[in-house]
Amino acid sequence: MGNVIEISGLTKNYGKHRGVSDVSFSVEEGDIFGFLGPNGAGKSTTIRSMLGLIQYESGSVKLLNKSLKEHREEILSEIGYMPSEAMFYPYMKVKEVIKMAADVRKQDCSQEAQKLCERLQVDTDKKISDLSLGNRKKVSIICAMQHRPKLFIFDEPTSGLDPLMQVEFFKLIQEYVKEGATCMLSTHVLSEIKKYCRTVAIMKEGQVQCIDTVANMTKTNAKRIRMIRDGKQEDFIFKGDLNRLVDEFTGHDITDILIEDPSLDEIFMHFYEK
Repeated sequence: MGNVIEISGLTKNYGKHRGVSDVSFSVEEGDIFGFLGPNGAGKSTTIRSMLGLIQYESGSVKLLNKSLKEHREEILSEIGYMPSEAMFYPYMKVKEVIKMAADVRKQDCSQEAQKLCERLQVDTDKKISDLSLGNRKKVSIICAMQHRPKLFIFDEPTSGLDPLMQVEFFKLIQEYVKEGATCMLSTHVLSEIKKYCRTVAIMKEGQVQCIDTVANMTKTNAKRIRMIRDGKQEDFIFKGDLNRLVDEFTGHDITDILIEDPSLDEIFMHFYEK
């Protein structure tokens, strides 16, 4: 399996506002790749630069083994992109928007679109202006998925979706990936990364801080200890030999103790602490 995304030294400046600086990462075919970072970390700027929607100053972008500079049209025909803000013509009906997205690609996607509308419970006769944020998001997902692209790029896809629809959305991604697609998922929701992604890149202040498999990142010998010792509640992270911890308890009156793995938030948090 080769790389479906290869980004090297991507830099985009916005004058005083932070853009992205020297961003490099690659995504293997068949991966669900998490692009994690708080709002303003540079995730959307990276994605828009990658797709040629904004001009970047320096660096190189290869998608689906083709250079973006030379083959942009060809590349975009194989990509399903969903921006974080879904904007549609408000007076159009849902079914008209979905058909228009297929027509732009010169494809008949009606069968796949119908399946997606059923799975995501979308009323296609409604006008866009009558839809909630969550339902507009669903229409955006259908427009990105209906042509069965080789590469999905989703920017904050689940914000506004109710929990049941979030689960259905990830089921759909997993199905497409099983059939050979690749997915890049930009999010600030840690639980999504842990549950669904195989690899993750962490963005902070316009730069990639770390890239690794989720399994490696969450492997830790640290333990969270919660206990009542000598009448007082204590809560701390312990790193090191657990036998030493047992020695430390000797001679104390411990009335309750809980030893568990630290949360994913705690493991990732040190990437964001100054």
